[in-house]
Amino acid sequence: MNEPSSWLLYGANGFTGRWIAEEAARRGDRPILAARDRQRLDAVAGPLGCPARAFDLDDPGRLAENLQGVRAVLNCAGPFSATVGPMIEACLVAGVHYLDITGEIDVIIAAAERHDEAVRAGSAVIPAVGFDVVPSDCLAAMLHRRLPDATRLELAFTGTGAISPGTARTMLENLPRGGRVRIDGRITKVPLAWKSKTIPFREGPGTAVTIPWGDVASAWFSTGVPNIEVYVATPERQIRWLRRLRPLMGLLRLPLPQGLVHGMLRRFMLGPASDARQEARGSFWARMSNDRGGAVEATLTTPGGYLLTVRTALASIERVLAGGVKPGFATPSQAFGPEFILGIAETDFRWE
Repeated sequence: MNEPSSWLLYGANGFTGRWIAEEAARRGDRPILAARDRQRLDAVAGPLGCPARAFDLDDPGRLAENLQGVRAVLNCAGPFSATVGPMIEACLVAGVHYLDITGEIDVIIAAAERHDEAVRAGSAVIPAVGFDVVPSDCLAAMLHRRLPDATRLELAFTGTGAISPGTARTMLENLPRGGRVRIDGRITKVPLAWKSKTIPFREGPGTAVTIPWGDVASAWFSTGVPNIEVYVATPERQIRWLRRLRPLMGLLRLPLPQGLVHGMLRRFMLGPASDARQEARGSFWARMSNDRGGAVEATLTTPGGYLLTVRTALASIERVLAGGVKPGFATPSQAFGPEFILGIAETDFRWE
C-alpha cells in the first residue's frame, strides 16, 4: 500500500482504530500505531507487527515530536471534540497531513477554521473520512453538480447498527444540545427529534428523524447549499421516546456510568445489539431542490457503518500519501472528488 511507517494511526486500541489497523496489516501495510495506554497498545501492535508509540495529547511539543518521520495522521480517538484540537495543532507544527473519522458538527467546523494555518504549514486537514460523512458528502456533491442553484438539501441514512463505546459516549455528549440543522446558511438549534418523515430508501420506505450529524457542516462546505436537514432511520416508538426526553436534557449533562449510557442508546435509540462486523448495509437517500421547483434525487447503498469506515479511511490515507491533495481544510468530496465513494467496494449509486 505504501512505504512502512509513513503514517500514524492514533486511537489504535479503540474498536474502529483496531479494525483499521488489522485491515491495513492484512493489506501488507505497517502503520505506526499510537494511543495513550502502552499495555493496550502493545496488545494490538505486537500481533500485527506494527511499530507502536504511546503518548497522550496533553503536551503539544511532545506530541509533535511523536510525529517525526510521519507523513499523515489518522485520528480514531474519540470523542473528537477532545482530540481534534491538540492533534491538528501538532500536525501543523510538524507539517503532517491530518485525517479523522469524526461525525461531529463542531469538530468539522473546528477543522475548517484551521484552513489558513494548514495552507501555510503545507498540511491537508481532512476530517470525517468515515461513515456516514464520506458517502453522504459525495452524494451531496454529485447532486449539486446537477443542480448548482440548489437551496435545500435533505440527507437521510440507515446502517448505524451496532455502536462502539466511543460512539455511544459521543452521542450522549451531544444529546443535551438538542438538534441542529442549517437554515439560510446558519447552523440553527432545534428541538431534539425536531422533524420526522418517511424516506424512500432503496430497500423501501422508512421513518426517519432529524439528527445533528456532521453533514450539517460538511455538506455546506462541499456545496454551499444554505438549508440542510439530516435524517437517520428511526422507528416511530424511538422517535416518541426522544421527544419525551426533551424536558430532561439537563440531566444528561451529569456524569453517568459508561455501561448505562451504552445501554440507554442501544435500547431506546438504536435497537437490539448486533455484531458490528456483520451489521446491515448502509443506505443513503438525498434530495436537492431549488427555488424554481427543480429537484434531483439519488440513493446510495454501502457496506455497514464500521466496515465502510475501515475502507474509506484507508482509501483516504492512500490518496493523501499518493500526493496531489492540496494543503488546507477539505471535506472528503472536496479532497478526493464526488465519485470517491464509488471506488469503495460494495457501493452502488443510483439516480432516482
